[in-house]
Amino acid sequence: MKVLKGLTSVGLTLSMLLSLAACSSAPQQSAPTPAPQQPAAPASTEAPKSEPTPPAAEKIKLVYARGKDSTDSTKKLVEAFTAANPNIEIEVREMPSDTGQSHDQYVTMFSAQSSEIDVFDLDVIWPAEFAQAGYLLPLDRLMEQDSIDTGKYIKGAMDAGNFGGQQWTMPKFIDAGLLFYRKDMVKEAPKTWDDLISQGKALNGKEGTKFGYLMQAKQYEGLVCNFVEFSAAYGGKILDEQGNVAVNNPGTIKGLNKMMEIVKSDFVPKNITTFTETESHTTFLEGQSPFVRNWPYQFAMAQDQTQSKIVDKVAIAPLPAGDAGSAAALGGWMGGINKFTKHPKEAWEFLKFMTGPEGQKISAVHGGLAPTYLPAYDEADVQKASPLFANKDFVDGVSAAVSRPTTPIYPKISEVIQIEVSKALAGQQTAEQAAKNMETQMNALMKK
Repeated sequence: MKVLKGLTSVGLTLSMLLSLAACSSAPQQSAPTPAPQQPAAPASTEAPKSEPTPPAAEKIKLVYARGKDSTDSTKKLVEAFTAANPNIEIEVREMPSDTGQSHDQYVTMFSAQSSEIDVFDLDVIWPAEFAQAGYLLPLDRLMEQDSIDTGKYIKGAMDAGNFGGQQWTMPKFIDAGLLFYRKDMVKEAPKTWDDLISQGKALNGKEGTKFGYLMQAKQYEGLVCNFVEFSAAYGGKILDEQGNVAVNNPGTIKGLNKMMEIVKSDFVPKNITTFTETESHTTFLEGQSPFVRNWPYQFAMAQDQTQSKIVDKVAIAPLPAGDAGSAAALGGWMGGINKFTKHPKEAWEFLKFMTGPEGQKISAVHGGLAPTYLPAYDEADVQKASPLFANKDFVDGVSAAVSRPTTPIYPKISEVIQIEVSKALAGQQTAEQAAKNMETQMNALMKK
């Protein structure tokens, strides 16, 4: 998988016939008064024609479904959109905060071809599944007609919504793995994984620490994210561009070996294979490690005096690089259009607004959400909203984000990765054996 370090298409356009409000007749006009000394014009036997009132466009209501928003960013976004599009009303429907429950409710609705929602948010790992199931409206032609410049978006985020050669979603905001480090202990952030290993060993036990590095290595989705990062950093891939299984390759094997080297080292907790995000961030906040791999939320927690012992001592950097560069697992949310919407034209206008320059700015400023639209990071208001958004290392880090395998059967692929990588980390098999086992099982799943 090619790793991107730099800053880094949509379906059927349907024309809608708007119902016209009934036209009321204007009052009849009297015949013109003759000019002085001119003969009067012959009286007309027909009543003068009235001027019709211009037709009023029917107001369309769209239902936008998303998870709970504890900020006012959605409210601000809807207000800005309706101010610019007064003929479109937006009703926000709150979905369960549990993404699994949201997923299942969407599947129930869409499998019944329900049009009760028009636009909705998707977890970054759902687009391929929903596209294959026929739940999403393809966006390529819409994007082409409106000249959407995909090059202005973080490539990994845009790629996550592409399946079968078509674009099905637009990226809303991004999460990506980052390296957080103690700037009072670390003179220069490690550029490579070998650099991190050297520094982790040297700093282990210094300044009251107990460990040299923290990560997520428990058998769960977080393990998949860490594995994808190591694999991609060394040029590996899980699936190729055509969706074929490609996990048994030298890059993936080398990346897994490097991951195993770190997990088995003496500068990580002995029970690192029980660590999720919670254990990782808690241990880091207690000042027990100079380094931690985590998501962007870690920075705000480190600055919270009520729970952090390292306030004002934390900096961020892209994850260390392998032979192919730095790679960060992509997280975040996408926006899509229900294939069964009765208002595809208006739904596209709303989705385009949410994921475009103004919508991305509103979400960043009022919601603290990391933009996928790269020019947003140059906005002064965005940079003021969070110190991360003004930090080049943060922007470079999320720009290096790579998506997890884009496939309709992602949950099953993820389970295979979790099991086989966990066995390797536990010393029950080699990286080569893990890659071979993953290849065999994934190919079997693809044939079902």
